[in-house]
Amino acid sequence: MLNTRHYFAMAIRQSARPISGETIPEAKLEDGVLIGRASSLVVDRICDKAKEQNIAVACFYVDFAAREEQSPTNMLGSLLRQIVSGLETIPEEIRETFEDHKQVIGGRGLRVPEIVEMLQTVTSLRQTFICVDALDECVEGYQLEVLDSLKQIAEKSSRTRIFLTARRHIRNEMERHLGARATTLCIKPSNDDIVGYVRMRLGKDRCREAMDSDLEDEIIKSIAENIPET
Repeated sequence: MLNTRHYFAMAIRQSARPISGETIPEAKLEDGVLIGRASSLVVDRICDKAKEQNIAVACFYVDFAAREEQSPTNMLGSLLRQIVSGLETIPEEIRETFEDHKQVIGGRGLRVPEIVEMLQTVTSLRQTFICVDALDECVEGYQLEVLDSLKQIAEKSSRTRIFLTARRHIRNEMERHLGARATTLCIKPSNDDIVGYVRMRLGKDRCREAMDSDLEDEIIKSIAENIPET
């Protein structure tokens, strides 16, 4: 068991950046798949709820600076590793798959179809939330493969809920891949939210001697006048 767990960690190891965030309005997860534009703090809320119940939560943050390295194999492998690490025992079919890979000289890494099949298995064991933050930052070719993989997982596991955040320009692509199960929620800050955030940031400026109330008001006014209408 220990050797299998060690090989499991080695086979799908990658450097996903931790989820972090500022503030967001309330967001609701519907049955199926929710697509929205929101800060990562919503993931923290899901995790808090999961602690109270037998729910698995797996998260991945797409980092623009590392987008070339964050391939579908790494992204999906990270999600798989998180879910399996919360299980008391590794399902037999997953253990056998890893044992088969160990027989290859040097140990061959998992491929996307194999990871998807494993995710279908482990997500069927208990209710699971899969969260992918900033999907729009993903390389376009990778993005489509990840969406297709998530669709396959959701179709096989009725207990899985998928939460994606992204800017709206990839909304049609997300809905096309995820189909009728997708519920879209657009989250937009109000003018007061933006002004309040700017005031907060200005208040933390270390060069306070370069700022006076007139300049601060001028900055706030300029930003408020240029907030686009949607």
